[in-house]
Amino acid sequence: MRRCYLVCYDIRDPKRLRRVHKTLKGYGEAWQFSIFFCTLKHIDRVRLQNDLEEQMNQKEDQAMILDLGPNEKEARAAATVIGQPLPEQESGFIVV
Repeated sequence: MRRCYLVCYDIRDPKRLRRVHKTLKGYGEAWQFSIFFCTLKHIDRVRLQNDLEEQMNQKEDQAMILDLGPNEKEARAAATVIGQPLPEQESGFIVV
């Protein structure tokens, strides 16, 4: 069963920041530069966390994986956006 996650990060080093951003692009869609919406199976959630732990300096950087539940439509509707809207959802978007 897939669940929806909001992944946010604060990476201090530009090189690590680029690697983390590129990694997250493989798991979900960017809502802002450091915020991603991901719909993942449990095993992919574990892989994502392992990938982040390998790329981050855990003494300097921080990432949060927030579980939004199994209903993607409700998870998307729960987000309140002020200002610029979220990017349109890509058609044919493949989630890892």
